[in-house]
Amino acid sequence: MPKQKTHKGAAQRYKVTGSGKIRHQKAWRGHNRHKKNARRWRRVDGESTLTGGNAKRAARLLGR
Repeated sequence: MPKQKTHKGAAQRYKVTGSGKIRHQKAWRGHNRHKKNARRWRRVDGESTLTGGNAKRAARLLGR
């Protein structure tokens, strides 16, 4: 049986933590930072963890 290939688009968007959770970057961070006020910027800062069906789908794409 052939090996399952990783979906390269998903691999560039998601990171798997040591405990197996799937992390992703939040939206609205790409550019135009100075237009967005500090409260809005804090709301979208950093990464978040996928849960439920989204995590299952991403795990399948990553070959887990």
